[in-house]
Amino acid sequence: MLFGSAINLEMKDAEVIYYPNFFNKNDADNYFKNLLNAINWKQDTITVFGKTHLQPRLTAFYAENKNTYKYSNIEMIPHPFEGDLLKIKKRIEKETKINFTSCLANLYRDGKDSNGWHADDEKELGENPIIASVSFGEARVFHFKHRFDKTQKAKLTLQHGSLLVMKEGTQKNWLHQIPKTKKDIGKRINLTFRIIP
Repeated sequence: MLFGSAINLEMKDAEVIYYPNFFNKNDADNYFKNLLNAINWKQDTITVFGKTHLQPRLTAFYAENKNTYKYSNIEMIPHPFEGDLLKIKKRIEKETKINFTSCLANLYRDGKDSNGWHADDEKELGENPIIASVSFGEARVFHFKHRFDKTQKAKLTLQHGSLLVMKEGTQKNWLHQIPKTKKDIGKRINLTFRIIP
């Protein structure tokens, strides 16, 4: 363990581990500033329940191969890993002992940007996806709810410099979201590392 300690969230039918201080504040500050400027952010249109609208955040996709990523009628063409993104990827792989092939980057510009209830369970991700989610910038509340047992819910605040690793069972058995907030808050960058064989 490199910085801070790992917290096992002890969720039913899933293994979820949270590292509140995976990156120290100085590194997290630098990564946030650099990625904000270096990533080619774009706003796609998204189709949900038959309605098409602008996605409520900006995104970019990176991979070590040419495999595209598809969700909600969006097909993302990958950029190659380089610079800070590559350093962050290697750091996470060293801790988790998992090789991630790709990364969906999200920029939440303010409290109105959000991500509704979903699971990262697209077929490209395989039978039991593992997602490593890094947060830089403004802290945001992250909600979980069990797909089949309505009594099972969880909530945590994803801090600046934190890492959340969602392992076996999480995407199959749980949904998650970043809800909107009326608070006057700043930008958050979220890097979601994943495996697309």
